[in-house]
Amino acid sequence: MKYKSTSIKSKWTKTKWLLKGANIRKYVPQTLLFSRSSLTEMVNKYATVYFKPTGGSGGFNIIRVTKQDNGYQTQHNAVKTHYASLNRLYKGLKKRAKGTSYLLQKGIKLAKTKGKPFDIRVMVQKTDKEGWKSTALFTKVGKPGKVATNYNQGGSLEYFQKTLAGAGLSKAKIKRKEKELKKLGVSVGKLFDRRAKGFRELGLDVALESGGRAWILEVNTRPQFYPLKDKVDKGLYRRIISYAKQYGRKG
Repeated sequence: MKYKSTSIKSKWTKTKWLLKGANIRKYVPQTLLFSRSSLTEMVNKYATVYFKPTGGSGGFNIIRVTKQDNGYQTQHNAVKTHYASLNRLYKGLKKRAKGTSYLLQKGIKLAKTKGKPFDIRVMVQKTDKEGWKSTALFTKVGKPGKVATNYNQGGSLEYFQKTLAGAGLSKAKIKRKEKELKKLGVSVGKLFDRRAKGFRELGLDVALESGGRAWILEVNTRPQFYPLKDKVDKGLYRRIISYAKQYGRKG
């Protein structure tokens, strides 16, 4: 069976879709297409802003922009650069973009588990009989000093409950958060169905602030889950694969 699931690369397109969902838009951090005026607006409003390629994946080429007393600092991987003025910052980012489309997104201060930042992957799959279902939740725990938590960026995959317990959440709060995120995953699946045909799987990257508020960082339409095979839970991997086979995906 051939793999069948619609894929949308543009983060900007997917962000605009999310903002159309009445119950979903509260989960979307402010995101704008990169320009001089949008950069001015975002750095005036937020202490931290992320500069990310509209069509990128795997956490590559994401730059964190931080406001400082004497200008601005960018960080790409472990490399930090200082810019004395907004004009110089704009020119530096524009050079980095090399004519390709980039987004600016409000920076979310990620909750930490045992001192390490993490975000959450909500795996959502459309089954033949039951429609959209949130089939797995796991966490991506970042490597200290890195901008992104992705597995490709040296992050590790961990259990959802264990990570949130390490962040100081009680069992009852973890259960409520799990229910909220599973419901959110299904809502996003249904919303995407209204925008285009043929979606069978989505991977929501969700950030948690230390207070527990959830934010959708992005929605992946061809989410990776092969690292789960050895890293977290073979049962979790098998469950995802059992649904994935229904639309021709093997891993």
